[in-house]
Amino acid sequence: MKVLIVSFYYEPEVGAAPSRITNLARGLKASGMDVDVLTCLPNYPKGRIFKGYRGHFSLKEKVEGINVYRYWTYATVSKNPIKRVIAMTAFATTMWAFACKRKLIKDYDRIIVQSPPILVAASAILLFKKCFGKHTILNVSDLWPMSAVELGFMREGSLSHKVMSCIERFMYKNADAVMGQSSEIVEHVLHMFPQKRTFLYRNLQPVDEVAGCGEMKQRNHPMKIVYAGLFGVAQDMLSLLRSVDFAALGVEMHLYGGGNQMSDIQAYIEDGEKEIYYHGYLSKQEVSEELKKYDLSVIPLAAAIHGAVPSKIFDLLPEGIPILFSGEGEGARIVDEYGFGLVSAHGDYVTLSRNIRTFVDMSDGEYARYVGNCLEASRDAFSFDKQMGRFCEFINK
Repeated sequence: MKVLIVSFYYEPEVGAAPSRITNLARGLKASGMDVDVLTCLPNYPKGRIFKGYRGHFSLKEKVEGINVYRYWTYATVSKNPIKRVIAMTAFATTMWAFACKRKLIKDYDRIIVQSPPILVAASAILLFKKCFGKHTILNVSDLWPMSAVELGFMREGSLSHKVMSCIERFMYKNADAVMGQSSEIVEHVLHMFPQKRTFLYRNLQPVDEVAGCGEMKQRNHPMKIVYAGLFGVAQDMLSLLRSVDFAALGVEMHLYGGGNQMSDIQAYIEDGEKEIYYHGYLSKQEVSEELKKYDLSVIPLAAAIHGAVPSKIFDLLPEGIPILFSGEGEGARIVDEYGFGLVSAHGDYVTLSRNIRTFVDMSDGEYARYVGNCLEASRDAFSFDKQMGRFCEFINK
């Protein structure tokens, strides 16, 4: 079977979105499928096209046996909504140049389209489903425009909300099937279109890519907490760092990544001794290696976003790193139900501090139980290989 994945994000970009799509492409390739990727020139999360890709409108490269077709986009990390819409619209437009490869497109058996960005996904469905009549699967990782309303980016009932809602229905209606990264996403789609074929596809981490995974770790003294990911509105790490006294708790907080809040966070760190350390950007492979140094990871979710499950949960499982979850929703329920760590509501930094203290004071045996829960789940309930096997059966039908 020949599959094309259409996504705004792909490696060498870093973050949950490019990691999810890259793992999907690799998993399908390892399952014996012929996989191509249609994406934009890499620019995320720095908001500037990466060195080596600049000055091109389009570029084709072969990465790990996968043909990657890249097209220009307007790169930005600006908070300005107009600039962000322009960025999404740019790739939603330039991807149509791929239509010139008619013979290649006719060979594809399945088209997997990533959403959001919702404009890119809708454009891809219009191109491949409506114009070429290809079997199309929509991969939904966030429920836009619902998420935009919950994050305060958009007012419910506004003109922009009505337009986005129409686009959302267009995508669900015209996709042959929908895969969602959370149970809430799948339920949302089935509520709108009860007969739609769906698949729960979580952003799981391939265990065989994690060197040394499955090993029982020993705690550091003092304990070291890590956060590796984006620093934006949806995470609001700035508020968390300002509200938790890591020095008083006798722990260290280590940060990797970047985003809109990073400059403010760096300024806060530099203003006094707080036992908070920033280590910059690292590749996915480098982050995996670095994680071995740490005892806990904090996962912040600034708002109870319907359908959102932080991918970091599944990245941490094969590393055996217990989780301090700060937020609500399906992610909090997973951490609590499977015993991956301790949960506090977003903004309840008193409880979060208490949870940190609980880990500091607990016995080695109790800590090992949390580590074991993570490792076991990465091989069973949240196994990437098992999920990929089920997914291949799903798209073959």
